[in-house]
Amino acid sequence: MKATYDQETDSLTIVLHEGEVSESDELRPGVIVDFDNQGRIVAIELLHASRHVSDPMAFSYELKAAANP
Repeated sequence: MKATYDQETDSLTIVLHEGEVSESDELRPGVIVDFDNQGRIVAIELLHASRHVSDPMAFSYELKAAANP
């Protein structure tokens, strides 16, 4: 998984896995989801990211441990 913020275009792209994009849907204005040919989400893009994210330059990643069965 990789997140990229482009200051010039004010866009935030989160790539969930590498793959060829076969379809893109704009779910809401400025929110684009890319799918591969099997319907899996490849990436999510936020246009005008600074409108949606308080600080697009700050990024935090948290990994939660799986609960023991």
